[in-house]
Amino acid sequence: MSSPKVLFGFHAVGVRLKTAPQSIIEIYYEPSRRDARMRQFLERANEAGARLIEADGLRLSKLAGSHGHQGVAARVEAVAQVTSLDELLEQVEAENKVPLLLVLDGITDPHNLGACLRVADGAGAHAVIAPKDHAAGINATVAKVASGAAETMPYFMVTNLARTLNELKERNIWITGTSDDAPKTLYQADLKGPTALVLGAEGAGMRQLTRKTCDQLVSIPMHGAVESLNVSVASGVCLYEALRQRS
Repeated sequence: MSSPKVLFGFHAVGVRLKTAPQSIIEIYYEPSRRDARMRQFLERANEAGARLIEADGLRLSKLAGSHGHQGVAARVEAVAQVTSLDELLEQVEAENKVPLLLVLDGITDPHNLGACLRVADGAGAHAVIAPKDHAAGINATVAKVASGAAETMPYFMVTNLARTLNELKERNIWITGTSDDAPKTLYQADLKGPTALVLGAEGAGMRQLTRKTCDQLVSIPMHGAVESLNVSVASGVCLYEALRQRS
């Protein structure tokens, strides 16, 4: 069993209260905060039977490792999730769903990762994949920015990204990479079938081997002065275009 971890902020703790209240060891809250949001949160926590402990701002900051705790933090047990990408894809197949995956190559900033997990969850993606050696892992900052999606969105860190992409191809999942110099735009691509969307770090883009492994490359049209979008925004544009095509 993995050791308990800390979630903080109304969204992250609220999602855990909703999806797995039994996994919450205890919730720390700032009693000096008496606004409607805190009152509603404490009502939900009481209804779920969570153990509530009063704590001042300093203790909460130490616990969360951040000042952005909003007056709420929780110690929680890990929730069992699918353990492998293969297991997840077999589950998706068994449910007759069309796989939609987000692949992040070289995203090391936890705020970007948290935002990507949030948008992937919102668009109904089945998983987010990243290489172990060029990526941020899930930590308290990621969980806070993800607003609960770090709890619900499977995140797989793989040893060899190119090999994983080739394994996805063997499952007939089409690998669509994004690049500023791609011959066609996102809106000219067919994303209705099984799809893995690959995005690289802002500026550097995908690594060369990742790029070579893609079945097709697409660009996001840019009409203003800026040359590129933040990776989480670009992820949202791509995932929601896939969602639009599928619906």
